[in-house]
Amino acid sequence: MKEKKRHCAGTVCTPTLFSLPPVKKRAVTLAFDGGNVSSDAGLLALRQVDRTLGLSRALAQVLPDPRDPSRVEHSLVSLVRQRLFGLCCGYEDLNDHDTLRHDLAWQTAVEQLRPLASSPTLCRFENAAGRDAAWAMHRVLVEQFLASHRRAPKELILDFDTTADRVHGQQEGAFFHAHYGDYCFLPLYVFCGEQLLVAALRPGNSRPTRGAWAILKFLVQALRAKWPQVKITVRADSGFARWRMLRWCEDHGVHYIVGFGKNSRLLALARRWTGRAAKGFARTKEKQRLFGEVKYAAHRWDCKRRVLVKAEHNDQGANPRFVLTNLEGDPQALYDEVYCARGEMENRIKEQQMGLFSDKTSCQDWWANQFRLLLSSSAYVLMESLRRVGLKGTELARAQVTTLRTRLLKIGAVVERNTRRVRFKLASGSPYAEIFRRVLQAFSTG
Repeated sequence: MKEKKRHCAGTVCTPTLFSLPPVKKRAVTLAFDGGNVSSDAGLLALRQVDRTLGLSRALAQVLPDPRDPSRVEHSLVSLVRQRLFGLCCGYEDLNDHDTLRHDLAWQTAVEQLRPLASSPTLCRFENAAGRDAAWAMHRVLVEQFLASHRRAPKELILDFDTTADRVHGQQEGAFFHAHYGDYCFLPLYVFCGEQLLVAALRPGNSRPTRGAWAILKFLVQALRAKWPQVKITVRADSGFARWRMLRWCEDHGVHYIVGFGKNSRLLALARRWTGRAAKGFARTKEKQRLFGEVKYAAHRWDCKRRVLVKAEHNDQGANPRFVLTNLEGDPQALYDEVYCARGEMENRIKEQQMGLFSDKTSCQDWWANQFRLLLSSSAYVLMESLRRVGLKGTELARAQVTTLRTRLLKIGAVVERNTRRVRFKLASGSPYAEIFRRVLQAFSTG
């Protein structure tokens, strides 16, 4: 590949021209001189999703704005859109916006006709957030969830879980976590199905239940204010098996199904099933799974509670599992069909971390990092709504965020803008043009 150096005439520079191997005696050259061409024309579909949901505008209305109004060039809603759309399109760093701000597709998506905010402006925007903004943004996420249901649901299962958000600096709240073997934050997530309700950043030395009780109370009150008769079930792993939190659930008509760590007393109570499973495996050499239930109370508990027993024995030995619940039903059905389904939440957390950069918490200040986590969560709401509503019944109905990005958002287009209109000439060879049209129709606001 041969490279010709750029030449400058006064203040006008000619872009560097690259010469590549010819094709059938025809010269192949390239240079970044195509003009108003965008690789992110799919932002128009994302703009339609956001306009229908009203997400960015709702977030902007609850965020503080300490700036002098006489000097403001970029409104809060445009800053929010710029960050959300950037995460959705795969731009995790603020520095990316120093170039993207001049892209006509980006300006159109953000509903501006001039260059967007630079990275220093976006950095100041992130560092202005505080505790009140975090709670207000969570209320917006819950309101988005409530508005997504046309009819009152009969039952909602709230999945609680934590994850490691590894850090690489001296961020406030970063601590070494022995289980993960690294310095990290320990954010708490709450999902209902694939829809995100809470993403609360917590210090790396937090217990699994830190803040969970307050969050559960907040969610139950919000959900029952809209749907008084809805059945609410909390589902979580053994880290959330704290009897005071379970008693609060019982006192407020909330169901729960949570894992519970094994101990010598539980193993003794479950011996009738574990013993039969061991004998069955010794006889058949095939994996054995038996289910039962016991009544159990730890020393400090206020009463005995129902514990489901899964007695499994395979070629690796005994593998018993225990689950605390106040749900009625067959132990095996509750374990296999209800409790084990919580594994899907882990996929959603990974999707947000790997596809929407929720672990890009590299700010020094604590609340700036919480704000970044909530921006990523809001971007997830946009992409999940795009998938759930716009792609229903299509081949992309179950696609991951990264797949949706490459197939629907990364579409090349020539952009023409004048005083009358903004016209996008999208790539004629796009293989997902029909699906793209379906998304625009699904989120048409008239």
